[in-house]
Amino acid sequence: MDEAMREIMRKRWEFAAACGDEVNQAIPLYEDPTRYPVEELVALFKLQQEMMDAPTPEKRSELKARFSEMRRSIRLLPNAPERIYLWPEGKMPVQTDYKENPGWRNDHEPDFKPYLLEMLLPEDVTPVGAVVTIAGGSHGAGTINECYEIGLEFGALGYQCFILQCRPNGCPWNEYETGADAARALRIIRANADKYRVKPDNIAMAGFSNGGITIDFCIEHFSGTKQVKDHFPDYEPDGLDGFDGGPDAYLCIYGARHKGTPYDYTGVKYPPTFFAVGRLDSCMDNLHALYPELLARGVPMEVHTFAGHPHGYAGWKIIDGKGNPNFDLWVTHADAFLRDVFQNGNNI
Repeated sequence: MDEAMREIMRKRWEFAAACGDEVNQAIPLYEDPTRYPVEELVALFKLQQEMMDAPTPEKRSELKARFSEMRRSIRLLPNAPERIYLWPEGKMPVQTDYKENPGWRNDHEPDFKPYLLEMLLPEDVTPVGAVVTIAGGSHGAGTINECYEIGLEFGALGYQCFILQCRPNGCPWNEYETGADAARALRIIRANADKYRVKPDNIAMAGFSNGGITIDFCIEHFSGTKQVKDHFPDYEPDGLDGFDGGPDAYLCIYGARHKGTPYDYTGVKYPPTFFAVGRLDSCMDNLHALYPELLARGVPMEVHTFAGHPHGYAGWKIIDGKGNPNFDLWVTHADAFLRDVFQNGNNI
């Protein structure tokens, strides 16, 4: 770890110690942007950023009081849409022994239950297909830009959109748990394909940073004929387990698998994959390693790299009103890619 990264981590730890209690209580708000006034969530997140960058402890304390007041003032929208919980009570497959969260180390408490949020088209619009978004990191405020804003943009292009709040990889859950949640979300949508007016083989997943890693694990462990019970022997399958657990297309946005990560392709049905990454992003190294690996296995791919762009910031215009006019082109490129995939499958 270089000196600059040490300084970044020092500031994060200092911030977590001073404000982690308040930020932790804001996570459920950030992760429900269809259920709360999104402009208020954006304002809360901006205040959180101010709090993080406060020049003195006194200023941080002042901002924390404002943050607490703002957080407590946010109310559910009238007729707020319901969460769609992925697993029946007591049936969620578990490997990680997670019972306590001292010091707010994790953004989610041990009783977190993964769920979907719908962002659906009007009934008079014929959907192109469906896109499930998964935010990066441990989700949290990233849901606003990487899921909600991107959902708005794909919705405007004719897609039924969903936000997946799964157990985030490594925070503290493992690859099998996060992958099982992603597979379960796909199975729920496929089981309700008629309701959503989409073909069950026209369902894409868009993952951002760590959200992309979740999708990669979903493909490795649950695509094709692979089942939850393969990794969770005590799991009791239900009617949803008869549906395919892998996406029909994968939009990997600055989330390529870490270079050197072992991956078992046995029985894997790897879908057509779209990559978008900034050329200032260290994730470029991951992409350079993964691309020839997938190419050798005949996976159809499209790759876009964007000059001058660092890691993150998809959908950022909902935060700053501007975004990045260059990097944000990935959405329309991905639209063309998905239309081709949904029409031609693996023969693109």
